[in-house]
Amino acid sequence: MTKQPGGSAAAEFDQPVAGDPTAAADSGTTGSATAAVQQATEADRAGATADPTTAAESGTTGTGPNTAAVQQATGADRASATDDPDAADAERDASTDDEPAAGPAPVPGTALLALLALGWLAAMLWSTREAINSAAAGVTAISLSAFALPGVISAALVAGAAFALSGVDLLGHRVGERATLRFLAATGAGLLIGLAAAFAINLTYADNATTNVIAGTSAAAAIIGGAVAGARSAPTVGAVVAAALGTLVFVVAFSRARDPLFDLFGAGDTQESLVNAAKWVSRTESLLAGVVAGLLAFGYLAWARRRAIRRNPDAPALRWPAYLVAGAGPGLLLLVAEVIIRVGGRSLLDLAAALSEADAVAQTSLGTSRVDNGIWVLFVGALTALIAFGRTLGPAGDDDPEPVAGTER
Repeated sequence: MTKQPGGSAAAEFDQPVAGDPTAAADSGTTGSATAAVQQATEADRAGATADPTTAAESGTTGTGPNTAAVQQATGADRASATDDPDAADAERDASTDDEPAAGPAPVPGTALLALLALGWLAAMLWSTREAINSAAAGVTAISLSAFALPGVISAALVAGAAFALSGVDLLGHRVGERATLRFLAATGAGLLIGLAAAFAINLTYADNATTNVIAGTSAAAAIIGGAVAGARSAPTVGAVVAAALGTLVFVVAFSRARDPLFDLFGAGDTQESLVNAAKWVSRTESLLAGVVAGLLAFGYLAWARRRAIRRNPDAPALRWPAYLVAGAGPGLLLLVAEVIIRVGGRSLLDLAAALSEADAVAQTSLGTSRVDNGIWVLFVGALTALIAFGRTLGPAGDDDPEPVAGTER
């Protein structure tokens, strides 16, 4: 019997047969949630065709059985998205990005550094005063003042930086990461040290032209040191101050070993042998001072790193440029001190050089030696700090993350 195109038999022939594998495969490829949505939609359409009033009520209230099927399908999709670990990680990363930034890195031992640097400045001022007062007035006092000026300026520079660093660290989050406010606070702290040093010099030294020169250059050095402490990388500044202070102490302590070293390097009765021996003694001193500066800078940064980890285990580690700057910092401060001496103390150096031809040669030789010493300390200190930092690094494979269980690299 032939079925007509418009008959009921034709409609039955077009329906999908229950249990047909093709239909089951088609429905399976769309997913259980999508199939539920499609079934609910077809049922809603059939219900709307059969009973318009019921369709209107179900569309208005949204509480019919077909709407519930849609909600269940949507809930299944959301549950599958929540169970996805990648999606959960993305949500956690997004929430982490919204967290506020951490505060400034802690700087350990700033109060101790400030006390030691101020004590060293007081010692340098006292020794210079005693040397000048013990000498006869006039020519000898001027010569001794010129010889003592570099030590006072270096001590004032380090003291201003150490006191300013302690003051900025004491302010803490009031200054925070605001670079301008931090720089102004540090410069102001250095100004206080400079004014105190100048007042102490004018009060205790003899009232002459050399006193005013020493007071003015000491105040300028302390202010510049305070401005240096206003840098944003506070741990690096602390390492520079600690290493510079240790270098100054080492240079003074090394003076006791100069006479044996002169004999070791062949100093004799001739002028040439004395000059050659003095050159090798100066190079040995600079080399050892650079090693001391580099080791102290690395040790301070390692200490600061341990303190930072105890405060925040996720704190980022300092990279190699920080160790490079910290190791080279004492040499840079020595060169800055030399600039201050030649600019602010020019009148005193000229007076000392005009005393005699020997004094002029001595002042020129000492100035050249100080510049060479600063350069040696700069490069040797930077190299020492980098080598010490490099020895703490493990093989490259140790930094790779551990593989997740059930996965392969």
